[in-house]
Amino acid sequence: MYDYRQFYINGEWVNPVDPRNFDVINPANEDVVAQISLGSAADVDKAVAAAKIAFERYSQTTPKERIALLEKILTIYQTRMQEMATLISEEMGAPIGLANMAQAPSAMGHIMHAIETLKSYSFEKSVGTSKILKEPVGVCGLITPWNWPINQIACKVIPALAAGCTMVLKSSEVAPLDAYLFAKILDEAGVPKGVFNLVNGDGETVGNAITRHADIDMVSFTGSTRAGVAIAKNAADSVKRVTQELGGKSANIILDDADFTRAVAGGVIHCFNNSGQSCNAPTRMLVPRDRMAEVIEIAKATAKTVVTGDPAAKETTMGPVASEMQFTKIQGLIKAGIEEGAELVIGGLGKPEGLECGYFVQPTIFANVTNDMTIAREEIFGPVLSILAYDSEDDAIRIANDTPYGLSGYVSSSDTDRAYKVARRLRTGNIHINGAAPDLSLPFGGYKQSGNGREWGSVGFEEYLETKVVLGMA
Repeated sequence: MYDYRQFYINGEWVNPVDPRNFDVINPANEDVVAQISLGSAADVDKAVAAAKIAFERYSQTTPKERIALLEKILTIYQTRMQEMATLISEEMGAPIGLANMAQAPSAMGHIMHAIETLKSYSFEKSVGTSKILKEPVGVCGLITPWNWPINQIACKVIPALAAGCTMVLKSSEVAPLDAYLFAKILDEAGVPKGVFNLVNGDGETVGNAITRHADIDMVSFTGSTRAGVAIAKNAADSVKRVTQELGGKSANIILDDADFTRAVAGGVIHCFNNSGQSCNAPTRMLVPRDRMAEVIEIAKATAKTVVTGDPAAKETTMGPVASEMQFTKIQGLIKAGIEEGAELVIGGLGKPEGLECGYFVQPTIFANVTNDMTIAREEIFGPVLSILAYDSEDDAIRIANDTPYGLSGYVSSSDTDRAYKVARRLRTGNIHINGAAPDLSLPFGGYKQSGNGREWGSVGFEEYLETKVVLGMA
């Protein structure tokens, strides 16, 4: 069992002001895999004070100096990526194949893109005798989730470092092990003391202390829309900048001229990826009403190929969900789908056969879902797909937009121009045409209740900058 009960503050591993031990549970076997300590407002105060002092010097470093630092971080991270993948699999249940191929490498991608951004970014622009300067925003409070843990840590910490900011990180207490290792990597790379600080804890205590703190200039949060609303209210009193990547209920529109075998199967696998625990998962599949029976057969056959089981096993393609709380929530929503009259195609209530221990959910598909049903409205955050019928292209767009969320979207068509025209009418921040993969160099974020601001690439980097105008006289 890992003992991770210290915090990283001002370049040192320190004991909490008021220790509160917290067990980290491996969701595949329900064993205690580690202990951390849940921090307090006093711990946050210490971390913010260190970050505030460090900002005076670190904010004045040159892009060349910060590039050199990021390159050191990258080199060290690459040597510990297998260790990172193992920790992620143990703490939140990702199959080791997914952890090795996607979860752990995502941080490396963010570091590489930050280096490239810094090499070409202009922090100063002349306008006549005046100048427009881009400067680091200040001390940042970074709050990250458990579903793609190191990805979300890296896409906040790395651009903040690149911009010249200092920071306090609170990772999820459900999956905190990767953050602990990342702090070790930053320490080994020589990040100056006070620039990066790690305080573990829950949202009610450490999260609230960060978002309310008068000496924090910016908060970047990834998590639920409910928590995002509370954070925005907390931050309002000090008028700090807030960027948020929140929930989603993404529509996957399969147009009538698409390759249905490919599009439907791809949509099912994508929905079930990471046990359905992705905010941009295509959880609402929209198909022509007269093709519903065909779609059901393809989707059912695809779901049968999913191998649910031990995340450490090479053959496993879907592990457990991250916690007992998540499991209980998902079961409640599956029950609501059944009670509200959706057609259960495969899966359903209870755990998969032979997996009585662990928080495993059956890969579940509902068909003939209407957009007013609970399973079509609420973010389930589990391996549950809803298939909805539409009567025309305009109807599909209407259904897709009929949601408070707007994080991602998907369109499949044999006519790329047609797919792009549909994409332009969707009120969402990211749209994938014919299964296009995410690109870490491009901005990621949402419309409506899916958040504000953007992460990833140069646009995400700019969230950590302020604009200053220096007026000159001729």
